[in-house]
Amino acid sequence: MSEVKVVIVDDHAMFRTGVRAELSRSPVIRVVGEAEDVDTAVKAIAEGKPDVVLLDVHLPGGGGVEVMRKAPAVDGSPRYLALSVSDAAEDVIGTIRGGARGYVTKTITGAELVAAIQRVSGGDAVFSPRLAGFVLDAFAGTIAIADIDEDLDRLTEREREVMRLIARGYSYKEVAGELFISIKTVETHMSNVLRKLQLSSRHELTRWANDRRLL
Repeated sequence: MSEVKVVIVDDHAMFRTGVRAELSRSPVIRVVGEAEDVDTAVKAIAEGKPDVVLLDVHLPGGGGVEVMRKAPAVDGSPRYLALSVSDAAEDVIGTIRGGARGYVTKTITGAELVAAIQRVSGGDAVFSPRLAGFVLDAFAGTIAIADIDEDLDRLTEREREVMRLIARGYSYKEVAGELFISIKTVETHMSNVLRKLQLSSRHELTRWANDRRLL
């Protein structure tokens, strides 16, 4: 089987190290670069000329979709496989619309990730089982993508992260721990989210997110 060159894009160095270690066990995968944000990702892709880019959805500098937009078109262009902690519908659909060939969550095993990379390199579309339903629903019109985009465009990347966790029932303290920010910062983001979405409480936010299949 031919070698697959991979660039790993994630803003957490420890996670990149772990993924590299997992991929190094495969004789057919060769990691040719790493990146932590949009600018370093674009550079790594230009220099490494990978077959597949493992791409986190939320990155400093604009996110995974911005990487796909800015990355240079190298020979055949790399195929993008989103590897994210997020399993929210708007992230999955937005990333696929941005050009990714697949989307898997970080609960995936090392062996499953190697298999997903090989399949994406070969031209297949790969999704974690639950996430495939989001894409099918989007094409079937079950999820009103235009409405989701319009609402979410009002929020910053960090506000979206806070919104999703709060809507899932996390406390402010738990959100602060999850995102490595202060409770005061969580409160500020939450206030902005409610104001921008014209909602009055976290209970309304949960209903809003649930109605849009964002949880």
